[in-house]
Amino acid sequence: MPKLFGREPAIFLALAASVIKLLAAFVIDLSVDQQAVLNTVAAAVVGVLVAFIAVRDGQVAALLGLAQAALAAAVGFGLDMSAEDQAVLLSFVSVVLGMFERTQITAPMPADDVPTGEL
Repeated sequence: MPKLFGREPAIFLALAASVIKLLAAFVIDLSVDQQAVLNTVAAAVVGVLVAFIAVRDGQVAALLGLAQAALAAAVGFGLDMSAEDQAVLLSFVSVVLGMFERTQITAPMPADDVPTGEL
C-alpha cells in the first residue's frame, strides 16, 4: 500500500475531516444543518477512501470515520451537543478503538527471532 510521509493515507484523511469540523464549529458561520452536511460528507469520503485504500490496517480509521459521520448526522437531525462535547465524545471513541486496535496488531517477526539483548 502506498504511504504518505511513512503513514497510511487514512490518518491524513481523518485529520482533514477533523479540521473541517473545527473550522465549521469555530471559524465559519454555518447553520447546524450545514455543519452536519459538511461533516457527514467529509467523514463519508474518508470512510470510502479508507475502504478502498486500506487492506488490513484501516479498520480503526474506518470505524472512527463512521462514528464521526453518525455524530454529524445526529447533530444535523437535531441532537443538541456543543462542539466541545462532540470532541470529547469522539476522543473517547478514538481511545476505545485504539484499545481494540492494539489487540489486532501482530509483530513483524516471530518472538523467537527477536534479540534478547544479551551480548
